Amino acid sequence: MTEAGAAGAESAGQGWASVAIANPYGSIKMRVTEQGIPVAVKVDAAELHRDPTQLAAEMLRLCQRAAARAGLARRKQLEAAGMSAAGLAHTGLPTEADVARQEIVEEQDYDTEPQSWLRTV
Repeated sequence: MTEAGAAGAESAGQGWASVAIANPYGSIKMRVTEQGIPVAVKVDAAELHRDPTQLAAEMLRLCQRAAARAGLARRKQLEAAGMSAAGLAHTGLPTEADVARQEIVEEQDYDTEPQSWLRTV
């Protein structure tokens, strides 16, 4: 899945970061908090013709992937601020290896081929 912009962005002084992410075709775009909660969703009309269960599953996968990336960004932010390795370990935030492993497993488990190459115009 392609990232639409993975830089963590602080939201209006709220203190929580969000990550933009999209599926490989750009037909589902989301902005998700580091807890995996979607705060903005854009779904192309063509996606609405899919099975609702499949669409929901793909959106959930995007939320999980974005949350992992946002958690990694938060970990790097804390590390840059001088938090100790032991302190970082206690946060439960993912490491780069954790995120990479999760994405590889997800790509192996999930069929990323489109159901149809036809798109509504």
